Amino acid sequence: MSVAAVLALVSLFLPPVSIVSTATVALVTLRLGAYEGLWVLVCSGLVAGLLGWFLSGSPQFALLYALMFWLPVWLISVVLREGRHLALAIETTALVGAVGVLGYYLYNPEAASVWQGLLMPMLPEEIRVDAEPKIVVIARYMTGVATAGTVTSLVFGLFLGRWWQANLYNPGGFKQEFLALTCHPPVTLVSIGVLLVAIISRGLVSEIAWNAVIVLFVLYALVGSAVMHTVFASMKLAKYAVPMFYITLFLIPHAILPVALIGLSDSWLNLRKKHSKSNTH
Repeated sequence: MSVAAVLALVSLFLPPVSIVSTATVALVTLRLGAYEGLWVLVCSGLVAGLLGWFLSGSPQFALLYALMFWLPVWLISVVLREGRHLALAIETTALVGAVGVLGYYLYNPEAASVWQGLLMPMLPEEIRVDAEPKIVVIARYMTGVATAGTVTSLVFGLFLGRWWQANLYNPGGFKQEFLALTCHPPVTLVSIGVLLVAIISRGLVSEIAWNAVIVLFVLYALVGSAVMHTVFASMKLAKYAVPMFYITLFLIPHAILPVALIGLSDSWLNLRKKHSKSNTH
């Protein structure tokens, strides 16, 4: 509870620390169950609220943090604990994120205008006029980008909690789970359907669909990473190839697109199985 609450406040200055905060809730939930995880969530919220009240005079941050990070990671941890499949938990996170995009647009159809109003003041006045057309385009997809960032943070928090659990009680278990990560065909069909809607439709419908696609992209990037990790791990220079793969993704973000396409196709092609068979012949 103390670790989750304190690191939640630290994440205000170092955002990546939020992953460790959510991982503590995930670990307790995965190991002890939904009730214990919820108890940690509630108490951590109270502690963070008190700390926030003493430091800034407002406990609102704790409530916002609990709703955006701790509660979702608790839910997907329950899904993983009960469903016993990492893929199911990741799919649930991505689909909930995509539905969240739709919900936000139903609440505020002018989401792009809101983002435009937030982004424009960040630019220096001397380039504001020239950059405005680009900002208008970027603003249309910022809901999806922001949601995808939240989904990624939640998934990494779940991964860290699961890795901790594996190190304590099942060494090597998380690696096996991650490398076996694949999407269920019905989820992939839904994702392709959303993509087709984004391509075919126009106006607000297309905008909503593209934002949902951005969120679902996270799911297939993770699956594709698991596939490529397996492929590189089977090479003779695996101890160099695997780290270089992740370094490339970090340094060249555009490389994530083909990786996600590999993850999308893996639902039917089962690329890891075919690769393992080719290595045995």
